[in-house]
Amino acid sequence: MTRTVYTFLLYLILPFTPLKLWWRGRKQPEYLQHWHERYGFYAKNNLHLTEISKTNISTSKIIKPVIWLHCVSVGETRAAAPLVKALFQQYPQHQILLTHTTTTGRATSEQLFGNTISSVYLPYDVPFAVKRFLNHFKPVIGILMETELWFNLIAGCKRENIPILLVNARLSEKSAIGYAKLGRLVNEGLQNLSAIAVQTLEDAARLQKLGANHLTVTGNLKFDVQPPQEAFVEGEHLRALIGVNRKVLLAASTRDGEEAIILDAVASIADLITIIVPRHPQRFNDVEALLQQRGLNYQKRSNLNTNHSNTKIDEHTQYILGDSMGELFTYYAACDVALIGGSLLPFGGQNLIEAAVMGKPVLIGPHTYNFTDVTKAAVLAGAALQLQKTDELREKIEYLFKSKLVREQMGEAGLRFTEASMGATAKVMDLISIHLTAPENLTTP
Repeated sequence: MTRTVYTFLLYLILPFTPLKLWWRGRKQPEYLQHWHERYGFYAKNNLHLTEISKTNISTSKIIKPVIWLHCVSVGETRAAAPLVKALFQQYPQHQILLTHTTTTGRATSEQLFGNTISSVYLPYDVPFAVKRFLNHFKPVIGILMETELWFNLIAGCKRENIPILLVNARLSEKSAIGYAKLGRLVNEGLQNLSAIAVQTLEDAARLQKLGANHLTVTGNLKFDVQPPQEAFVEGEHLRALIGVNRKVLLAASTRDGEEAIILDAVASIADLITIIVPRHPQRFNDVEALLQQRGLNYQKRSNLNTNHSNTKIDEHTQYILGDSMGELFTYYAACDVALIGGSLLPFGGQNLIEAAVMGKPVLIGPHTYNFTDVTKAAVLAGAALQLQKTDELREKIEYLFKSKLVREQMGEAGLRFTEASMGATAKVMDLISIHLTAPENLTTP
């Protein structure tokens, strides 16, 4: 496929995108907000303006040059946190702009960074929208998180002489096969990147086979993410509400169909309370309906106030529905064992690093093609148990809750595993510094 054909197909799809936004907005009204940004139309105040004092000019407004990171959704945004912090420290004269595709990614950005950065939606990858985006923000560098290949966007940056990097890049065997079918389109896109920072040698080999060059192995940025201190405090509060003597299983980032498997597995396990946190907030109501359909005793996290000691979880409660955003570290702090969702059915798995960095024993299902290397390393380190088939779930849960010593050993192994894997941020920052030079002067609009 050529980029001309790719663009033609996108233009055919473009008239239907408002319908898609409306459809998604039925469950997530946030998709109906800022919709114009997806077509390259941005408000003048999208970037924060810094007021400074100059000789004879008391209120001159100066626009900082823009460092732009694209973080498609929640996982990429959280992974970018240590990188954003490092960019603030090393380039204080710049403005940080984060772009997203999902509403949850944007909400996570605002939760993590507040008004210290600007957050907008990345436009659809059609030339006119890409041109509007680049002309509006005029980034001095672009950084794409993980494997986000938008071919007109990359070509637009190349045309405008904007260095664009792909960082924390990973490519599964399954994804590599899919990209290979696009042939020339992918080859051109990869070669137009200024640099690629990959997580592993295996990722580098797969990308190189597709035509990538300028490859550097830097490791995984997610190992550098530090849990917020308040997560430990809130986790203790939540555990106090549950009861310190009860067994707590966390099913984190579950996907459609997995909750039923989990409910079957934990049924009748004595004195166990299971916290279920769906990956996508639009599924909160669906999971609640499943709990109601089965006649199970549950409470919703949104109805629990951890600031009041007299708010207790009923002793008959078997499940907690984690219907809140941005509290995954809190849930990890409160649990005894963490089951990582997206892995019980063929969704490719979710990030297990956050559980390990909290010192929790990890259970993960057989489907981990998006996190193959991390999963293998965690199992080898003794930080995780991986099921060979989903039918083993109940057996593994009971095994871990039989022995506090095993849980403690796995938790300690997780801490050692994550600590030994840190350092990707510094390597990525070295790569960025090669392509980003501090401007001599800020520009007055």
